[in-house]
Amino acid sequence: MALLEELKSLGVNVEEGLKRLNGNEKLYTRLFGSFLKTINANMVSVDFDCTDYTETTEKVHTMKGTAGNLSVTPLYEGYSEILALLRSGQPEQAKPIMEKILPIQEEIIKCIERNLE
Repeated sequence: MALLEELKSLGVNVEEGLKRLNGNEKLYTRLFGSFLKTINANMVSVDFDCTDYTETTEKVHTMKGTAGNLSVTPLYEGYSEILALLRSGQPEQAKPIMEKILPIQEEIIKCIERNLE
């Protein structure tokens, strides 16, 4: 499948994701459609409010979990780090990490959209 090969090249641990689903490629591929919906519903801007970042923390937590479930490693690791910083009251330190992962996230989104059309 083109999608899974392209996702591998973007750092997604496809083997691990498939293992979680007992090798069901069809289901794994379909879950990436749901992943797009989760990303769109929980989009976090680099310019989030650093005085009240409760909503941002919730969105980051959702993104971390969803990325982890599908083994989207680059996003999982980035959102994990951001979440830890937000929970420890360091929102300003989370912003550079957000800036770093958003282009990667955009590449993954485009890959999924291109291959699931």
